[in-house]
Amino acid sequence: MMSTHAEQWFAGQGWSPHRFQRESWQAVSEGLSGLVNAPTGTGKTYSLWVPLADIIAQEKSGSPKGKGPYVLWVTPLRALSKEIQRAASRYAQSYSQEISIGVRNGDTSSTERKRMKTRPPDLLIITPESLHLLIAQKDSSKYFGSLRAMVVDEWHELLGSKRGVQVELARAYLSSVRPEMMIWGISATIGNMDEAKEVLLGTDHTEAVFIRSDIQKEIEMETILPEEMDRMPWAGHLGIQLLPKILPILATSRSTLIFTNTRAQCEIWYQRLLDAEPELAGQMAMHHGSISRPIRLWVEEALRNGDARVVVSTSSLDLGVDFTPVDTVVQIGGPKGVARFIQRAGRSGHRPGQVSKIYFLPTHALELVEASALRVAIERGQVEARMPRVLCFDVLIQFMMTLAVGEGFDPFELYETVLNTHCYEHLSWDEFEWMLEFITSGSASLQNYHEFKKAVLKDRRVTVESRRIAMRHRMNIGTIVSDGMLYVKYLKGPRLGMVEEWFVSSLSEGDVFWFAGKALSFIRVQGEEILVRRSKAKKGKVPAYIGGKLPLSSQISHLLRERFGQAEEPEGDRDLLGLAPVLERQKEDSIVPDPGQLLIEQFESKEGHHVCVYPFEGKYIHEALANLIAYRLSQETPLSMSFATNDYGFELLSDSEIPVHRLLDESIYDDTELSSDLMKSMNAAELTQRRFRDIAIVSGLLFTGMPGKQHKQRQIQASARLFYQVFEEHEPQNLLLRQAIAETYEQQMEEARLRLTLARIRQQERVLKTVSRPTPLAFPIIVDRLRERLSSEKLEDRIKKMQLMYA
Repeated sequence: MMSTHAEQWFAGQGWSPHRFQRESWQAVSEGLSGLVNAPTGTGKTYSLWVPLADIIAQEKSGSPKGKGPYVLWVTPLRALSKEIQRAASRYAQSYSQEISIGVRNGDTSSTERKRMKTRPPDLLIITPESLHLLIAQKDSSKYFGSLRAMVVDEWHELLGSKRGVQVELARAYLSSVRPEMMIWGISATIGNMDEAKEVLLGTDHTEAVFIRSDIQKEIEMETILPEEMDRMPWAGHLGIQLLPKILPILATSRSTLIFTNTRAQCEIWYQRLLDAEPELAGQMAMHHGSISRPIRLWVEEALRNGDARVVVSTSSLDLGVDFTPVDTVVQIGGPKGVARFIQRAGRSGHRPGQVSKIYFLPTHALELVEASALRVAIERGQVEARMPRVLCFDVLIQFMMTLAVGEGFDPFELYETVLNTHCYEHLSWDEFEWMLEFITSGSASLQNYHEFKKAVLKDRRVTVESRRIAMRHRMNIGTIVSDGMLYVKYLKGPRLGMVEEWFVSSLSEGDVFWFAGKALSFIRVQGEEILVRRSKAKKGKVPAYIGGKLPLSSQISHLLRERFGQAEEPEGDRDLLGLAPVLERQKEDSIVPDPGQLLIEQFESKEGHHVCVYPFEGKYIHEALANLIAYRLSQETPLSMSFATNDYGFELLSDSEIPVHRLLDESIYDDTELSSDLMKSMNAAELTQRRFRDIAIVSGLLFTGMPGKQHKQRQIQASARLFYQVFEEHEPQNLLLRQAIAETYEQQMEEARLRLTLARIRQQERVLKTVSRPTPLAFPIIVDRLRERLSSEKLEDRIKKMQLMYA
């Protein structure tokens, strides 16, 4: 049973423990493992830290401490680490024994890392990558010899990613070192909570408990609507138009977080707000993952202390950071997922019993339907599931090297250990043996090259004997692969952050770009740095980052179709009522489809023959679907077609007449030959090669360079292409090649979801409408296509001419 220490401390804070906290305290005191599910701002940290701190205090008052920490607290974000440290320290001070707390992540200095190695803290707050770095030490089993518990915070954010697989492997390894170790997860609500618990705890924790809070977090959502709705909406246009409506909200809020979906959008909104309200200078800040650590830490501290009234951010501030002064959140554009929206709303009212207030600002008119869908999802408690990864060979190869660099491993023991993870529970011995051969001899087609013989197998133990190989591996542990990054640095001053190499290649000397809220003039590239100076220019490029666009979740897709079906009778739905002028125009020219209909529109223009289809499944599914249908049509009738997509539908465009009647035929949506047709239609070989590059980097097949001496992106891509071609020709059963193909279909093309979409379309009534011009549903798709080849000034001129058609 728990002592009264926690009760007394809570009373001293003026708090009363929640039921789920008491249940967690009891479960931990009994040595159980499990998963805690509670809303943001209800004290999830204290639900586990309180009993774990009690255990640490008891341990320290007894036998002498071992070499390593008692508790590992794994977090997905660096910003979250500092907040957990604050909360944990606050409670730790209530004990007579000193309970030391440390943080280790990519921001931790080398001096602090060395100190933690010789004098480990009792509680170590750590990221998955840094945890694997500790496992790569020569005495890792001794270091973790005193470990009593491992806590994984914000597990829902890690689940379904390769970082989550890293956590699974670390958990399995630590459980083999310390079988009595407790495993706990903390998670917000997702659609597959039971599966989330099973993935975290593995197959060897069958008696684990699931503790769910009964606290219902109230979310107050308000949509910012324009005075007049443009009857022909186009993406991005409405958002900036509504900026003046944000200013009164900022003026009446003590502190406001403005969330954007991309780093480029973050930079743009920061500058536009500053232009509109110069008085915000010194009171407004920006936060995203590419900004340098000192600036990020300053922003977090300023927001926490109430010194920053407004912060424009990306997902870098989504999680866990307890900013007490924040009372308002603004979401710019559709968040593309219910869980993400709830998480962001929870940044305000981050205390038990407080209401979370969030404003939704649509960046184009049709996002009002997304606002309506979000509101319904919150009322119904419908949240997306996070699907776990399986058989990530690249991550396991990296982990095998991590163990080999450290203490080494017995292959048979490690195989049994990884079978206790969800990701590898169906891993065959042949597959494991192939990976063992890969790190010791290279794969079948690389065995004649000494550089691929990284590890050695002696006396049933795999180790790495080369210090150079060990150093290179430790420097490249991790599963996050981005395009080449370069530091942005003043010619005479500090670094501001990082941008991708491909963006820099588009700059010439004197070009101005906006970064970290500043206008910067490009001077030159020097080593891994972009040298810049301040500029007084009012216009300039904004760095974009590859892969920055968020995919529309299947949950939102389903609700979008439902809400469009409610457009005829909005029943007081303010969002749908606000969209009324657009929907009225859509009904005049065509129809507003209900969930049982697939709308297909055709029209002609000077550009050619247009066919627009609206499955409402998100941009990525529409890209695959447009490719697939264009390919199947061209097999029957020789056609040259281009296509454009958005979250609501796709457009096919051709100089020749498109046999649109085929789109009414169920057979065009058949999924029998789906994989084969996708391979042919989407240039899947090129997509697979890109995916293979990332897998090759994670597995260590490709070395990206040492810090400060990174290889050029074109060199890495060329090397990846060469390996791909060698494996494809000489070793088609190579597991990394196999994984690249699987990931291309599963993640990039979302083949499983595409099959469900095709099955749904076959059941729908397919409605063909011939219209004289683009409808409101078609207009934003066409604008997106034009945006790719026109400058912003020419695009606006073109749109004005198009809109005159509707005057």
